[in-house]
Amino acid sequence: MANTSSAKKATRKIARRAAINKNRRSRVRTYIRQVEEALASGDKAAAQAAFKIAEPELMRAATKGVIHKNTASRKVSRLAQRVKVLSA
Repeated sequence: MANTSSAKKATRKIARRAAINKNRRSRVRTYIRQVEEALASGDKAAAQAAFKIAEPELMRAATKGVIHKNTASRKVSRLAQRVKVLSA
């Protein structure tokens, strides 16, 4: 347990940041899942719409440091490829 006041403050800051990061990660997963569901149902318009929302959310998470930049790029790339195959 933290003893000094600065350590107690650091604990509070870490907890607050962890909660924010958890929320962001959850949002990313939700939007990715929406794209996946649209792809699974074969709905081209819904997949494209969901992808348009998911892409900036992924990149925002990368900017904020929740996920690595390359991870976000990889996920966007793979989703875009699957949406393109569906619409072709």
